[in-house]
Amino acid sequence: MSSVAISDECVVPLADLFRLLGDPTRLRIVLLCVDEKRAVGAIAESLGLSASIVSHHLRLLRAARIVRAERQSKQVFCVAADRHISSILGELLEHVAEPQQGATEIE
Repeated sequence: MSSVAISDECVVPLADLFRLLGDPTRLRIVLLCVDEKRAVGAIAESLGLSASIVSHHLRLLRAARIVRAERQSKQVFCVAADRHISSILGELLEHVAEPQQGATEIE
């Protein structure tokens, strides 16, 4: 990444993306959709949530282009929007799984 100042045009949407993914329920939904298409009902069942709550979160995630939805007959299937989302989440999961060697506390 460049050391040049990044404009608000980039920072604000990026902050919104992190805000959306900062919600544990939405993050769980996206993680379920990273590797394969998932039906909304299956997502709800897997997370122990109602379909309406999952649909609400998916609406926000779709608006932010984090997931995309595909209708097949009467069911809606969701999947990560693109490889960027999959890559970002994969890298972040790898990061949090690393042992904290040499970590220093900020005072």
